[in-house]
Amino acid sequence: MIELLNRMLAEYFPQFSDAAWMILSSIILLLGLVVHVVLRSALRRLIAKAERSSLRFDDIFLRSIRQPLLLLIWLAATFWLVELAEQNFDLEILSSDSPLPNLVVTLLLAWACIRFLKRLERLLIDPERMKKPMDQTTVSALGRLLRLIVSVLMLLIVMQSYGFSVSGILAFGGIGGIAVGFAAKDLLANFFGGLMIYLDRPFKVGDWIRSPDKQIEGTVENIGWRQTRIRTFDKRPLYVPNATFASISVENPSRMTNRRIYEYIGLRYQDADQVTRVIERVRAMLEAHPDIDTNQTLIVNLDRFGPSSLDFFIYTFTKTTNWIRFHEIKQDVMVKIMQIIDEQGAEIAYPTTTVHLHTDAQPFQPEPEMLKAAASP
Repeated sequence: MIELLNRMLAEYFPQFSDAAWMILSSIILLLGLVVHVVLRSALRRLIAKAERSSLRFDDIFLRSIRQPLLLLIWLAATFWLVELAEQNFDLEILSSDSPLPNLVVTLLLAWACIRFLKRLERLLIDPERMKKPMDQTTVSALGRLLRLIVSVLMLLIVMQSYGFSVSGILAFGGIGGIAVGFAAKDLLANFFGGLMIYLDRPFKVGDWIRSPDKQIEGTVENIGWRQTRIRTFDKRPLYVPNATFASISVENPSRMTNRRIYEYIGLRYQDADQVTRVIERVRAMLEAHPDIDTNQTLIVNLDRFGPSSLDFFIYTFTKTTNWIRFHEIKQDVMVKIMQIIDEQGAEIAYPTTTVHLHTDAQPFQPEPEMLKAAASP
């Protein structure tokens, strides 16, 4: 195309033949600018129309390819300018069989794919745009895996374009993988540990977890391929290798359905006649409490004879699982229990010690022999 334009300028405008490369350069730049403006305007209208459609993926597809397409226009113009300079100044910047143009197209295609995958991740976890948003941890794991695959494929294509034997590289990778596996067994263990977390999903980002086997407790902030970052309750970051979760038990309190109130209350032994009435009123209070889940186990019974008290216990569950709200409900329940005990004329017991003295015991009378022995020198 460049040669055709050169011949046309030399034939029809011989007076401009010496400056033909300047005229062609201007035409190429002007053409690139026009195509850029037209394409950008067209894409803007298409994106606005796609956002109003019922489809969820068309707008993110158009947004993903917009920047690579616009950049492709200017790269194509640059290659034309380079070809023009080679013909007019007898330069050899790019050979005819140079893989650079194909490499540029491959890189732009990979860039568009990665942009699409990132936008797709945000869409799948967006509750405003998805009726059933997917789990953030799973989406993040799949997104990382797909981006890794795209990057590896792009790298293989680039290496193939520059004459490297991809089959030889793959064969070397298969043989060297055994040695690498032995050398990096801990790294691989953490990788597969992270993969199991993504597949089994015992917890996700944002969950509060703890382990009875190790001193691990806090909120999950990030699940990587090698380690998981947990923010402890004193706001310190805790980094746990993923392989650790394969050998320990993990509790996930964030997935509990209720929170439990389990408390003992002791009454004085003098209030034994009031115990039954107090227990009945406490049970009625819990059954009528709006924040107590009566569909769960609810027990209020005298349980034991303590050293200085008659102990009954309450065992019930709140409807909420929120930590702060749970303690507010628990406080309200315990205050109402104290009011019930007071209304029944009873009192909550506190530890006491009773000492019994024998008042009928005879005073000690020493024997006469003992008195004589004590008086002798």
